[in-house]
Amino acid sequence: MIARIWHGWTTVDNADAYQALLETEIFPGIEAKGVAGYLGIDLLRRPIRAGEVEFITVMWFDSWDAVRAFGGKTTKRPTSPTRRGACWRGSTPARHTTR
Repeated sequence: MIARIWHGWTTVDNADAYQALLETEIFPGIEAKGVAGYLGIDLLRRPIRAGEVEFITVMWFDSWDAVRAFGGKTTKRPTSPTRRGACWRGSTPARHTTR
């Protein structure tokens, strides 16, 4: 099993809106792609300093072929949104690890 891990940060004021965007638009959109070998996604959220919140997404895949099917040739390209001003800083690249 392979975990695709992405980190993003936003302000406390934008955190609820960013979480809602992920849970109501982005995650369902990922599911709708029907990528073979995609097993699901987890969202973690934590305050890290005054005024800032970190989000971590952990996507689960059953193989590297599934990771490539999702991410394309550039498997490290982040896919979490930074649009709408909700997320103001994201890690690049996405990281992968096996379980």
